[in-house]
Amino acid sequence: MSIDFVATKSKLVFNIASIQLDVKIIYSGGVDLDILPQGAGKGQALAYLLKKFTAEGKRPANTLVCGDSGNDAELFSIPEVYGVMVNNAQEELLQWYKENARDNPKIIHASKKCAAGIIEAIGHFKLGLNKSPRDVMDFSEDKIDNIHPGHEVVKFYMFYERWRRAEVENSEHYMQNLKEVSHPSGTFVHPGGVERSLYECIDAMQKCYGDKQGKNFRLWVDRVSATQIGSDAWLVKFDKWESSEEGRNCCLVTALLSSKSDVPSGFSWVHVHQTWLDGYAAADKSAWLF
Repeated sequence: MSIDFVATKSKLVFNIASIQLDVKIIYSGGVDLDILPQGAGKGQALAYLLKKFTAEGKRPANTLVCGDSGNDAELFSIPEVYGVMVNNAQEELLQWYKENARDNPKIIHASKKCAAGIIEAIGHFKLGLNKSPRDVMDFSEDKIDNIHPGHEVVKFYMFYERWRRAEVENSEHYMQNLKEVSHPSGTFVHPGGVERSLYECIDAMQKCYGDKQGKNFRLWVDRVSATQIGSDAWLVKFDKWESSEEGRNCCLVTALLSSKSDVPSGFSWVHVHQTWLDGYAAADKSAWLF
């Protein structure tokens, strides 16, 4: 905190007091002085939201606040929230942390910068997933508490991409695992309108091992949403994209998953229905699997 800042703030405080303004002055970003009404600020806004959500019976299970400058300090004053100051936070926020929150186990100073620091905090406090599926090569060793059906979808299609790119071993073990997480009577409706059993689709997938090796082939899912429609039934909707030398193709997918405690992943695939996204149908529809 520079001498110029101290002098400037002192002068501001004197002038504001002389005209009886009920405001607060916050040093922020290493260069700014924020002048706000006493009732305004990020901390008050968060407290209001939590109170409103609680009144409506929608209070979040956990809340993580993140900051990098002085005007974020108020967020960390809410007792029930977790907090992270990213590694590249401004000096004024780090000073506040040393003086007010160093011994608070619910607030940390991350070792990583920006968004990486936030992800670090999610893992530190065990609030959710903190690792990209692309960073996990063996999903059988990726132990996650309270797995979400949307994560199961992402895991499956990541494996599907690696299988066709020959980035995993050509092992019968993998195909057996897929059948274990598929309902014996499960069905798949191809975007072209053909219905097949999930087991048939897995057998067809096995024959396609490495057919995209060394080629520009990537796959991802987007807009994943999951709704629990029964005690053990989940309706999952998402867009499935494939990118190759021929361009991009996409279909809209609706999947029915059943939560099963005796299944390694926690979910069993029951039904998958795909429809081409207008303008993005594959030229070779026979090569479109799952």
